[in-house]
Amino acid sequence: MSTDFSIKAGVCEPIAYIVDDDGPLCIALSTLLNSVGIQVECFNCVDDFMEVDKPDTPSCLLLDVRLRGQSGLAAQEQIVRRFGMPIIFITAHGDIEMSVLAMKRGAVDFIEKPFRDQRILDAVSIALSVDGSRREQRRSSHSLQCRYASLTTREREVMCRVAKGLLNKQIAAELGLSEITVKIYRAQAMRKMDARSMADFVLKAAALGLGSERPGGRFPAATHHFVND
Repeated sequence: MSTDFSIKAGVCEPIAYIVDDDGPLCIALSTLLNSVGIQVECFNCVDDFMEVDKPDTPSCLLLDVRLRGQSGLAAQEQIVRRFGMPIIFITAHGDIEMSVLAMKRGAVDFIEKPFRDQRILDAVSIALSVDGSRREQRRSSHSLQCRYASLTTREREVMCRVAKGLLNKQIAAELGLSEITVKIYRAQAMRKMDARSMADFVLKAAALGLGSERPGGRFPAATHHFVND
């Protein structure tokens, strides 16, 4: 599996966090991951890892199952809930039941010591790819919501009806407008949503959950401040 990590402009290098109280192992893993361009931050316990501020960059966690204090398995759900980053478990004391539990909870891999370098690189590559996609999707969703928030009430009403498949004349009849006015609102909404075609406009509306019938004929409100017409 490729370990070539391409980084977009403005995005920090990927980070692999390691929580393991085995000092020599942390040094070895750091050297290995640094060799393929991955930053590494090591911690002796889960509590220390939880307290550190983490940049918005593709990340993953290599987590020892057995630690002094809170174990890796015990902390897994809390870590995923708070940070969302993929976890790779490493252990010298694993068993099938333990690995099944970790994987059911969403772990990317469960690796027993001693391990091959390539096994670690492959697992980290997968984890960073998963986390990078998650972060990109979140940024894209936020951008879409911000664009939708910039629409006026009329533009949102037109967009919702376009998403439902209504023709201009049908939208005009529902809203008490002329077809020309509907076309103007639609064009303005498409420009603000950065939709390059009608198909793109409808896809973005679908991504926002528009177009479905809602109780009382209400349409989704923007999650950010917008200017009504």
